Amino acid sequence: MRAALPDLAARAASVAGSPVRDILALTARPEVISFAGGLPAAELFDAEAIRAAFDRVLAESPREALQYSTTEGDPGLRSATAARLTARGLPTDPDELLVTSGSQQALSLLATALLEPGDVVLVENPTYLAALQCFSFAGARIVSVPSDGDGLDPAALDELVERERPKFLYTIPTFQNPTGRTLPAERRRAVAEIAERRGLWIVEDDPYGELRYAGESVPWIASRPEAADRTVLLGSFSKIMTPGLRLGWLRAPAVLRRACVIAKQAADLHTPTVTQMAVARYLADTDLDAHLTLVRDAYGERRDALLAGLGDALPEGSRWNRPEGGMFVWASLPEGYDATERLRVAVEHDVAYVPGAPFYPGEPDPTTMRLSFVTHTPDEIAEGLRRLAKALH
Repeated sequence: MRAALPDLAARAASVAGSPVRDILALTARPEVISFAGGLPAAELFDAEAIRAAFDRVLAESPREALQYSTTEGDPGLRSATAARLTARGLPTDPDELLVTSGSQQALSLLATALLEPGDVVLVENPTYLAALQCFSFAGARIVSVPSDGDGLDPAALDELVERERPKFLYTIPTFQNPTGRTLPAERRRAVAEIAERRGLWIVEDDPYGELRYAGESVPWIASRPEAADRTVLLGSFSKIMTPGLRLGWLRAPAVLRRACVIAKQAADLHTPTVTQMAVARYLADTDLDAHLTLVRDAYGERRDALLAGLGDALPEGSRWNRPEGGMFVWASLPEGYDATERLRVAVEHDVAYVPGAPFYPGEPDPTTMRLSFVTHTPDEIAEGLRRLAKALH
């Protein structure tokens, strides 16, 4: 008789899988026009220049590129990343950076370094689904900060920090996922002052900040003097180059950065050397900002195409925002509609979106939906909206 195996860890059974990833699998058929995944447009990848960077690294430095590397990251890549941050208004030394396997890993490292089971994490309402998964795996108690069309409410944040004594606030202040909202400068200042006064870490996630199509840029919370010693800034090359590289970074005060380095040593030793060196070479040989201009122009047209057609596609009484950048439009169907139930009908019409409910840490708004506009051309978006109209009406 064979003995039963020990049970899985309780956290493995209690944390659900990602509905977004499930929807992507469901809509993988080529005939489906999907507004679901935040997938950068593959036809806009600078594939030839990236290939040339890999070729040059492997031709010139094969021993180094194919060898183990330091946990902190390739010095050339950290220097190039620090230079980009400095040019964008946040003076940064390469030693302030840790290279990660996508910014998603940075969240895991921070959870490992900061969270004990039962610790409180504050998040926007709604917020990035994979962050909720990450913090739940760490055993955190997740508390949402009331938010409006401009993002989190600083007064409500102040009250929650006093009452809940959280370890940190997780925020995506620029072109937030899932809502596309951007937190105004005065609210960022208020958040920084609360962190200074109350004693709070801020985890500022910025994967979309360079994808702006309108309006003026807003300085990072990390650039505020009140919060400079208590803000971790996360970034990624996924949205500005290609997500398949799985390359991100975190910028953190020394004590926390060192803890994250140790956590990364335990997780994967280091991010692949050849990938880091190739991206460093790409940044040295190629004008990424010029390429980003092409990407922003295309994405801006696609955002406008989606916004122009939503009035006909969604039922009367629906509402949606107009993000100044990023990848997502956040919409609400009229009261009585359930976006999760309607998704089944939409898929039957070969169109898809992401229901908003999974992005809420607490009670969800079932009428909400996230629509990504970057993956498809304006003509494909128009056809997708015609299909969506049939599904929702």
